[in-house]
Amino acid sequence: MSSKTKSGLKIISLNRKAHYNYSFKEFFEAGIVLTGSEVKSLRAGKVNIGDSYAYDHNSEFFLVNSHISSYKESSYNDHSPTRNRKLLLNKKEINKLIGRIKREGFTLIPTKLYFKKGKAKIEIAVAKGKKKHDKRQDKKNKDWNRDKARIFRKSS
Repeated sequence: MSSKTKSGLKIISLNRKAHYNYSFKEFFEAGIVLTGSEVKSLRAGKVNIGDSYAYDHNSEFFLVNSHISSYKESSYNDHSPTRNRKLLLNKKEINKLIGRIKREGFTLIPTKLYFKKGKAKIEIAVAKGKKKHDKRQDKKNKDWNRDKARIFRKSS
């Protein structure tokens, strides 16, 4: 699923389910600590961030439940596919995120995993979970916009 965009980003994985389940407030770009076999698996596109989230532990953020498949050509030092991976952020960003999570009840959800200038980066969003009625309203708006575009295309 890797695709090259105009800005030089090579997108590896998108979290489409997150747009349905969460409303996003702010986005951050973070580096991610990986082993060699994990980078090889990322380049092959063998990654899933659908059910993952980030949490803080001693002023450090870790990515949980992300699945990077093991690289079959790796030798004895293969990685665990679902291990916790450390996220690399500035101290100012870390303090801002900790404040948002503790005081305001937000959560950190990864939305995109990509390569930027050869380095693996992850885009995390400060998000709040949607209620069932919010999801229904979003679906109605999406359907109406699709029907409206269809009507305009037919009329012109």
